[in-house]
Amino acid sequence: MKQMIIHGGKPLTGEVWIGGAKNSTVALIPAAILSHTPVTLECVPRIADVDNLMDLLKEMDVKCDFKETTLHIDPTEIKMSPLPAGKIKSLRASYYFMGALLGRFGKAVVGFPGGDDIGPRPIDQHIKGFEALGAIVKNENDQIIIKAPEEGLHGNQIDLAMPSVGATMNIIMASVTAQGQTIINNAAKEPEIIDLATFLNNMGAVIRGAGTETIRIDGVSRIEAKIPHTIIPDRIEAGTYISLAACIGNGIRIHNIIEEHLDSYLAKVEEMGVVIDADEDSLYVYPAGDLKMIQVKTDPYPGFATDLQQPITPLLLTAKTGEGVVIDNIYPKRTRHIPELQKMGANIKVEDNIILVHPTSELHGACVHADEIRAGASLMIAGLMADGETVIDNANNILRGYDRVEEKLRKLGADVTIQDA
Repeated sequence: MKQMIIHGGKPLTGEVWIGGAKNSTVALIPAAILSHTPVTLECVPRIADVDNLMDLLKEMDVKCDFKETTLHIDPTEIKMSPLPAGKIKSLRASYYFMGALLGRFGKAVVGFPGGDDIGPRPIDQHIKGFEALGAIVKNENDQIIIKAPEEGLHGNQIDLAMPSVGATMNIIMASVTAQGQTIINNAAKEPEIIDLATFLNNMGAVIRGAGTETIRIDGVSRIEAKIPHTIIPDRIEAGTYISLAACIGNGIRIHNIIEEHLDSYLAKVEEMGVVIDADEDSLYVYPAGDLKMIQVKTDPYPGFATDLQQPITPLLLTAKTGEGVVIDNIYPKRTRHIPELQKMGANIKVEDNIILVHPTSELHGACVHADEIRAGASLMIAGLMADGETVIDNANNILRGYDRVEEKLRKLGADVTIQDA
């Protein structure tokens, strides 16, 4: 287990470059096995989830070569192999191998996915989608076994009960080689969905409507990579650094930004009084003055992202008056960072899954625990704000989601070390 040790209270300044989107990357890597030719992904973040996905690929005899920010994946000699628990348990996104393997081989045997504990995240909509395509799904010995019929998967209309990102991506991957047309209604609209569709279309898939509530996929017989794919910037990493810059920054420029992907988040930050200048692909966050409390409610894209409710929480603590309110409509139980912030002196509490935030004049260092990726980000920002030393246990979770985070923070002037516990 890793620890992040922060000596806080030091104003940060400088520039930071945002990496490729984690939530795209963890789908694009499994999707690469649909190709019958080698795949090249560019702007790949250096995060632990990528390492874990590469290990899973190697179990299927898929060659991987990761240098700098470019990942080469060669699935030409892939073998159908069950992916049992173990590494599957270490990341939620391993479930994308269900759709990818089903689309490539007509069969998938995958252990139940793990990942962050942020409340119930059932995969029933994924299963519903696979079954609508004609697959038989069984649960045996803590594994999900999915098989296409002898004649192969067939297109169908799939109506999602809610716009699930994971289910939308998995159904897309399973249906790109299915016979006929698949229509996904109430599809998720996140930018990462568009990124996946662009990647697959450039390999010969026929996907229309990505980014809208209705996606149409016309099945093709073969997928082949022809050109490298550049992953979109990580809007969640960007939002985290915006919050950090407003909390403890003395002027920070954040590069590799797609501003429209952050519209709902930027609207809330600017509502608080944070001053931001936008250029073509960067933002400059000015040192914060007197900020006011706001109410935040998470919603599916283009609403306020659930992954950003925790990173914005330390910023709310810096407001001078009033009461801030955070309501997570996606994962109401995503509040495990709150008792950890309380250890640092935060005037914050949870009532009926609603986070209530009051002005906090100062935070102090403490030993805290990162239960999941974005909780870790919240504690990291608080640690940079706090006087004294903060030790974040289970910092592995931060490393799962944040590209070269120690290096980036140090370049901004932070006193941060990641070490083995």
